[in-house]
Amino acid sequence: MSPQVIFQIVLLFFVLVTIHEWGHYYFAKRAGILVREFAIGFGPKLFSFKRGETRYTLRLLPVGGFVRMAGEDPEIVNIQPGQTIAVKLNRDNQVTHIYLDQLDQRSNVVMGTVEKIDLDKDLMVRFEADGGRETFTVDPAAMMVTKGQETQIAPWNRQFGSKTVGQRALSIFAGPLMNFILAFVLFVTVMFLAGMPTNVKIEKVEPNSPALQAGIQSGDIIQSVNGTSIGTSTSKLTELIGNSADKKMEWIVSRNSNETRIEVTPTKNADTGRIMVGVGLSSDKRATGFGEAFSGGWENMQLATKQILLGFKMLVLGQFSLDDLGGPVRMVEVTSEHANAGLPQYTFWAAVLSLYLGIFNLLPVPALDGSRLVFLGFEAIRGRPVDPNRESMVHFIGFAALMLLMLAVTYNDIVRLIRGEG
Repeated sequence: MSPQVIFQIVLLFFVLVTIHEWGHYYFAKRAGILVREFAIGFGPKLFSFKRGETRYTLRLLPVGGFVRMAGEDPEIVNIQPGQTIAVKLNRDNQVTHIYLDQLDQRSNVVMGTVEKIDLDKDLMVRFEADGGRETFTVDPAAMMVTKGQETQIAPWNRQFGSKTVGQRALSIFAGPLMNFILAFVLFVTVMFLAGMPTNVKIEKVEPNSPALQAGIQSGDIIQSVNGTSIGTSTSKLTELIGNSADKKMEWIVSRNSNETRIEVTPTKNADTGRIMVGVGLSSDKRATGFGEAFSGGWENMQLATKQILLGFKMLVLGQFSLDDLGGPVRMVEVTSEHANAGLPQYTFWAAVLSLYLGIFNLLPVPALDGSRLVFLGFEAIRGRPVDPNRESMVHFIGFAALMLLMLAVTYNDIVRLIRGEG
């Protein structure tokens, strides 16, 4: 695998995941939610930096990403009455840092035993220090420091749960939405890159095929089949051939500007079961117009959506085997094939994967965006949220199940490669 292909594979993964997570991030920030981490990948951190309130992280396992919003996980250690802490104050006597350990090593701080603390709504802390009682207000962006790590507090109005159902739903749906938008842009781009066909032309004729025996030649332009005009539609030709097993067909082709009538009888391939005449098809191209690119891109997106949904239907109905599923290894292998096929094919594959990622994440499967939207739907109907602990447990189980499935299909991919199967 060439360095260029490796770069294209990495770039494709990075763009698809980043655009998805950016959708979550952008609409969460618009709603006023504190976004703690924007991560690409899972597992141990490879690279990390902090800008503003958010830490941006690249992680080891390239199987997705996440945006961690305040209030989704109990990531801050709770401070209890009677606990000894130290706080750093600004010039307005407002708490900017709360220290939970190594208190004797802190300088320029006020130390005391907590009597009352509220970091959600009232933003205050009252404790006994040096024989007296002191009360301080807490900065909404104050940092809690423990074990050398700083974590910004999240007042209730900065937490995910404080926002309306609509705001939370939008911040979740925005991930798949960005994938749909990217897919459409890429499908339109493919139309510009590939150009518009002006005909259906014979690119090659297979040896010992019905086409060769009938006299079809490379370079022939197909005008009509059985009286049906072909135009630029290879799918129309393929459909006519598929309905004509062992039936004589009349082809009118243009050869050297002269029309030629040819009779050819398709046969069924014993290995694949496909009805074929043994030709490879191509076409002459012209530049794509702006309107044609948008309409063609939308049509290709609709067709790809139907195929993806059909695949999910077969999965639900159990009409598949483990060999039909592919994991990260198979994904890399197929992406490599498309990258080697040229920029139009690579871009088309990127569009399909972006569309697939958006649709997959909307499935009502625990741990996916679709499941979280289902819980929000229940909340909208009931007028109160589902118990956060129960919802978290459902998502955890779902995530674990997805990881197990990922391991299974990855193992299957590796075994297939060892056996040399395509």
